[in-house]
Amino acid sequence: MAISLPAVLTTLAPYHLISYATLLGSSLFQTFVNTKICYTELPRSAFTTLQKRLFPVYFRCQALLLVLTAATLPPYGPASLLRDRRDWIPFAAIGLTTMANLFTYGPRTRQAMIDRTHQETRDAKRPDGVEEPSPDMRAVKRRFSMNHAMSIHLNLIGLFGMMWYGVRLASRLNIEMD
Repeated sequence: MAISLPAVLTTLAPYHLISYATLLGSSLFQTFVNTKICYTELPRSAFTTLQKRLFPVYFRCQALLLVLTAATLPPYGPASLLRDRRDWIPFAAIGLTTMANLFTYGPRTRQAMIDRTHQETRDAKRPDGVEEPSPDMRAVKRRFSMNHAMSIHLNLIGLFGMMWYGVRLASRLNIEMD
């Protein structure tokens, strides 16, 4: 007598739904809830310290969840992406934006935050007592603003790709109502 495994153990579908839902949910939460609450409720120095530690982890988790979502795409994992460009295009967009944030704009923004903190300390020690930002501070703020804006926009493009894929995924679900 053969023992058959439950369907949940022989198909990628449940794992794919869970990994995709975690990717989208954690991205939406970090982008629209966590960051806003931390920004409004924490003093700037605490917010900066938290963000420079939190965002590298967020970008790494986002990359890992994207790989896991692709690896569990039914029926054949990553090979299934090649069957329809409406599936691989959003994955490519999410992957490119995530990698750009993980390896380029995230680290640049983090470094600019650190540089701004150090420049504030140096400017506070200026003997002239002038309240306007020093040329060095203006340069650091400009560098931060540019990299931070790129990171934000890339994150939003990635979220758009996640929702685009979610619509594709939902269109393939077979839901029967009794």
